[in-house]
Amino acid sequence: MTIETLKTALPDYAKDIRLNLSSLATDQTLSPQRLWGAMLAAALASREPRTIAAIETEARNHLSQEATQAARSAAALMAMNNVYYRFTHLVSAKDYERMPAKLRMNAMANPGVDRADFELWSLVVSAINGCGKCMDAHEAELRKAGLSPQEIQAAVRVAAIIHATAVVLDNEAARMRETQAQAA
Repeated sequence: MTIETLKTALPDYAKDIRLNLSSLATDQTLSPQRLWGAMLAAALASREPRTIAAIETEARNHLSQEATQAARSAAALMAMNNVYYRFTHLVSAKDYERMPAKLRMNAMANPGVDRADFELWSLVVSAINGCGKCMDAHEAELRKAGLSPQEIQAAVRVAAIIHATAVVLDNEAARMRETQAQAA
């Protein structure tokens, strides 16, 4: 499975998503490692099997084994952290913000790639998961690391496009299952 396969699987009502997906691979705002790591982390965060398979297949041509593992780690850690920190941010009681999280995050200290790349991929997943506290923290770290607003925006655009692709494909699969169930 490839990105071309994903594009052809998108129905006509998602033509804009298809066009945006086409433009991702040629966008030069991010380095290839940052771009493909962001795409992989976004696909994993979006949880749609065809999207994950297509991005994983093509990412192999652009990411080292270490970068692939780091993108996977970013998606895994943010799956945990985004839930926890979104909770501490959104509940009225502020006691939880002062309590230690007691969540292991060793991969953040030693991600196996440039720290800024890992932060960028963590931002991508945090954007998909809607954790404002995490987005603020990762965006601030990225600026400290010297990334431009354009680079940060490009990564969030990756998150939006990959996630939209996954949502459309997931919805189409559900619609197909419903149609099959009605026919049976």
